[in-house]
Amino acid sequence: MTPERPDPAVPTATYRLQLQPGFPFGAAADAVPYVASLGVSHLHLSPVLEAVPGSRHGYDVVDHARVREELGGEEGLRELARTAREHGLGLVVDIVPNHMAMSPRHNRALWEVLRDGPASRHARWFDIDWEAQGGQVLLPVLGGPLGREAGHLRTDGDVLRYHDHAFPLREGTAGLPLPQLLDAQWYRPVWWRLARTELNYRRFFSISELIGVRVEDPEVFEATHAKILQLLREGVIDGLRVDHPDGLADPDGYLRRLHEATGGRWTVVEKILADGESLPASWPVAGTTGYDALRHVDGLFTDPAGFGELLGRYRRFTAPQTDRGGDWDATARRAAYEVLTHELATEVDRLTRVAARLCATAPETGLRDRAPWALRTALRELLVRLEVYRPYASVDASTVVTEEAAAEARLAFAVPEEAGAVDVVRDLVLGRYGDGAEYVEFRTRFAQTASALRAKSVEDTAFYRYVPLLSATEVGGNPGDPAVSPERFHAYCARVQRDRPSTGTVVSTHDTKRSADVRAALQVLTECPERWTDVLAEITRAGEGAPDAQLAWAAWQTVFGLGPAEEERVRGALLKHVREAGLYTSWTEQEPPYEEAVARFVAAGPCGVPGERVAALRASLEAHIRANVLGAALVHLTMPGVPDLYQGTEREYRALVDPDNRRTVRFADAGSDGSGKEAVTRAALRLRARRPDVFGDTASYDPLPAKGPAAGHCLAFVRSGEVLTVVTRLSLRLAEEGGWRDTRLPLPRGRWAGVLEAEREFTGHVRLDELLGRSPVALLERLPDRPAPEIP
Repeated sequence: MTPERPDPAVPTATYRLQLQPGFPFGAAADAVPYVASLGVSHLHLSPVLEAVPGSRHGYDVVDHARVREELGGEEGLRELARTAREHGLGLVVDIVPNHMAMSPRHNRALWEVLRDGPASRHARWFDIDWEAQGGQVLLPVLGGPLGREAGHLRTDGDVLRYHDHAFPLREGTAGLPLPQLLDAQWYRPVWWRLARTELNYRRFFSISELIGVRVEDPEVFEATHAKILQLLREGVIDGLRVDHPDGLADPDGYLRRLHEATGGRWTVVEKILADGESLPASWPVAGTTGYDALRHVDGLFTDPAGFGELLGRYRRFTAPQTDRGGDWDATARRAAYEVLTHELATEVDRLTRVAARLCATAPETGLRDRAPWALRTALRELLVRLEVYRPYASVDASTVVTEEAAAEARLAFAVPEEAGAVDVVRDLVLGRYGDGAEYVEFRTRFAQTASALRAKSVEDTAFYRYVPLLSATEVGGNPGDPAVSPERFHAYCARVQRDRPSTGTVVSTHDTKRSADVRAALQVLTECPERWTDVLAEITRAGEGAPDAQLAWAAWQTVFGLGPAEEERVRGALLKHVREAGLYTSWTEQEPPYEEAVARFVAAGPCGVPGERVAALRASLEAHIRANVLGAALVHLTMPGVPDLYQGTEREYRALVDPDNRRTVRFADAGSDGSGKEAVTRAALRLRARRPDVFGDTASYDPLPAKGPAAGHCLAFVRSGEVLTVVTRLSLRLAEEGGWRDTRLPLPRGRWAGVLEAEREFTGHVRLDELLGRSPVALLERLPDRPAPEIP
């Protein structure tokens, strides 16, 4: 008899498992009893479809029709689902509609396209510009120019081989001499450096190993979603997380089609919302994966005045150039210019060609006589001024590509008449010249380029250059203004409960640059910037040998946040840091002397004797770090939305950027971790499971302000009049100001029992030093009213 499947409609909470060959479906099934004991309703699985062999993340899909064999295949997934159901859990699965792996020997659909060209039955799958590069797909795989690498190219029957790469030969070309053989193919192997300017297929950001998929085509959608939809229909999986919808040609249309195909199953999208941006109202999804929630939770525990002081001390310590780490807006803008002229140069070229062609052939005289260089300049100046990831068909594009941005963009032109190219480009983006195929293509390419630019310039460049507070440089974050007041947080939660009550929320993911507990420690530095810089000054006097001051500041914050760790972990994260920053070395132009200096510095400084001084500072602040850790955890688990816990984060979890945060987790170590975090997590999750009505779609959210001299250090809110969350914020400042003193919290009507401490009961105006005397957080549940005594 098949166990009854839990209600799949809306999860109460999800738990993310990062699948990989070292942690397949069988290992996930073994973890199910432990995960179920936490109180979540669903497992959240990383991508499960066939990927490049050995992949540790699964986002490099090669076959949408098969469940990944390295993980245990389809039977392994079905067995995991059965085990999960036996323990009351459903499954949510991560899907990747935007791209596939550019690995022809594993990706059979791509193999056919490279063999048969535009006539291939799979040619419509991939976003390839067949008009460019003489009709050949450029493959940036060679280690050097062809003249140097030709000796490594060889034929093997109907296959062309280059080291570990294999490519199909076009029919009838196997016996040709190498120059003619290469000219006769539907592809052209080239030096990898040519990808920057010559590539003619859409990528995932600037990653040439991932090729864009045209899911806007109904046939491609059906082919690439058939297996996932089958698993949904058959009850194997219950909901979806959609990876990177911003890369799609038509996110609005894709999500409508997905909604219809799934029958409206619970779906969240990995959409990074800028500060103040809302999810398009027309999208038929539960909400985002939750980076907007992360930004608001983190901001609660960041002292605004202290951040300003920390920023000033950072500038004095590092003396950065204004646009290379000194000022956030200037740093982000410069990074955007660099990305457009380097990593995304080929995307800008394609946009410029489309715009120039439209201007040359358009019947409207206003589009005529625009030089390609002027169109390119206009495109660049408008793109770098976008403050969100991209425009959408369902949102007024003039709110994204604003007139204010256009006015600034015109200043890049010396001749006012030539600045008219800005208006031409903006009008094309706004759709003011119609909906012909080429006009739609231009708007689509502009939006896709904008999203790639935002991700590469902000998340992958500027976040590594502007480093006064590393906890603020997180996906979806606003490093220029990281603090969030209680009033602003409450307003955000009210909007979520009203508009997207089943949206996802997160504080740690497989993509966060630092886990929530690392960020919680770093936030304390905004409460003691002077103590922090005093320690750095002492270390600097001792001569720690950092290759540059910005790296030193970031490195010392890294080990402060992480705590004691293996040198290899710290070194790996900091080498990634300096390559992403691109100030002295980069992924494509590595500078070995500088990188060797970084490695020596890590060993001698942060992971050496001087690091003990930073460790001592952290130890002295441990109580305040713990207050932030517990506060963030409890707020996340009780605020509006569906909380997603990343593997291992129910306990103290300190991790850096991937691949550090994708290490396998041991689930057998049950019991207290000493921080109290697991007890808080279990209590909150079990309460959500027991009282879903209190937290669900029809629930309510009400702020509960404290009264008294330290009221600003208390954040409290009530869910549906039945559950009360109380956390301490900025606890170090609180202690320095004399503690809670006579600050009180006026509880709503009735008797309230502690969920974390069941023996405690409160009513009326409770003193916060009594409520929070044993722990910096409290979770209360309203008790049923006592029956009135009978009248004799």
